[in-house]
Amino acid sequence: MEPTHLFELVIAMFLAIIALHYAAHRLGLPPSVALLAGGALLAFMPGLPAITVDPGLVLVIFLPPLLLDGAWSIAVARLRRHVIGIASLAVGAVFFTCAVVAVVTHLLFPSLPWAACAALGAIVSPPDAVSARAVLERVRLPRRLQILLEGESLLNDASGLVLFRFAVAAAATGAFSAVEAIGNFFVLALGGAIVGVVVGTAWVKLVRRLGDEYLIIAATTLLAWVSYLLGELLHVSGVIATVTAGLIMTWHQHTVLSAAMRMRGTSFWTVVIFLMEAAVFILIGLSLRDAVERGGGFATVIATMGLPMLAILVTLAIARFAWVFASDLVIRSCRALGFERAQPLGVGGATVLSWAGVRGVVTLALALSLPEGFPGRDFILVTSFAVIVGTVLVQGTTLGRVIAWARLVEPESEKARLTMSQAEAAMAQAQLVTVQSLAYDPEGTLIHPRLLEQYQRRATAIVDYAERTEHYIPALHAHFDVVLEAVATGRRELIRLHRVGDIDDETLQELERDLDLEELSAISAKS
Repeated sequence: MEPTHLFELVIAMFLAIIALHYAAHRLGLPPSVALLAGGALLAFMPGLPAITVDPGLVLVIFLPPLLLDGAWSIAVARLRRHVIGIASLAVGAVFFTCAVVAVVTHLLFPSLPWAACAALGAIVSPPDAVSARAVLERVRLPRRLQILLEGESLLNDASGLVLFRFAVAAAATGAFSAVEAIGNFFVLALGGAIVGVVVGTAWVKLVRRLGDEYLIIAATTLLAWVSYLLGELLHVSGVIATVTAGLIMTWHQHTVLSAAMRMRGTSFWTVVIFLMEAAVFILIGLSLRDAVERGGGFATVIATMGLPMLAILVTLAIARFAWVFASDLVIRSCRALGFERAQPLGVGGATVLSWAGVRGVVTLALALSLPEGFPGRDFILVTSFAVIVGTVLVQGTTLGRVIAWARLVEPESEKARLTMSQAEAAMAQAQLVTVQSLAYDPEGTLIHPRLLEQYQRRATAIVDYAERTEHYIPALHAHFDVVLEAVATGRRELIRLHRVGDIDDETLQELERDLDLEELSAISAKS
């Protein structure tokens, strides 16, 4: 394919992303479902050339920034609090699911070597960070379940990658050691964590020296690939390296980044991640054509592989349910023995956590990276696509209903000690103390009376609002509705003055930026 035609296809893909996102919004569907279906339809359009996806390139391009974004937005304090539960899902559940799928696959195809069965298990066992985000952004979960799913999706790729590499090596050599695989995983994870700490610390020091916000945004963007590629270059886990670097960035970004850097960087990063997540699902759909053609067409695939693929899909769901409910039973037993900190999820929470295991880009990349001539390669490839499509279409579209059925309640132990209003009141009181100390000159003369009065009035109002929030909400919404209308009027007047030539472009942009900040502040206060 000529480079110009390839670029045209990329532009067409991005246009399709916008159209499919809009269609999903209008139809009330998860965007991932619309993108996956749209990619599959595009793949089979007459005249469109077959799209061949390089799996290694897909992982390197898409996985690091998406992992970094997940680490950037995760709650670090809650991540530490639930590290055992996250490790249980990211490591234990992946190893358990891989073993169960391998056994079932070997029962279905006794002639298939155990290494090939294990490879399929490793490919389909880790739920995907991109797919999880696409599903979770449309639902509301208690904080504990949210952090368990987010933490699992960040870390379980490392488990799946290690198991996959061992299974492929075992198929080539005829030897496989589960003990060696587990030991190797912990060595790779530790090495990746060390690389992540080094890269993340270097980022903190670099940001403090650069000063220029555009250089900082560029350096932060490149950090995702630097940490991942450095980890892989040193033969440790690039996934763990990227996540660790991202967590260090998350912890320090409040102190090393200015407000302007955060606003501009967040805007840029949000668009980049949106396009990347959407492109992943489109690529999965486009790659379906190659998988189906290799399997002999839809009719042949369904006739020869339909029931085994369904059996693997059901096995995945059962294995996850078994692990989650068994883990919850262990937690209940610990609590019965007197460990008060052990908090079981309950039937509803365990069901939601079990049903949220959606697969995506990592499963796609691992399946496509199987070497030619690998035992059962076509079956593994087609089954992997069936797992992606099945989990996205079935679990992704029904998770909201499962959550509604579960009627989940936030445990008291997971709630923050202070509400947002109380935290705002504490912040206002601290600001008032600073203003009071600076409002007088060394001789004790008040030099900032209006500023002091403003902060005193603000602190009093915020404290009163924190104590009687429900009473003030209707009036608060009405207040900011007026503010938003005033902002809109001011913007119209600015544009009129600019159109008739009374003000220049610089004046328009400067005053419009002030209006934009005022509008964002009002919208945030209303929400």
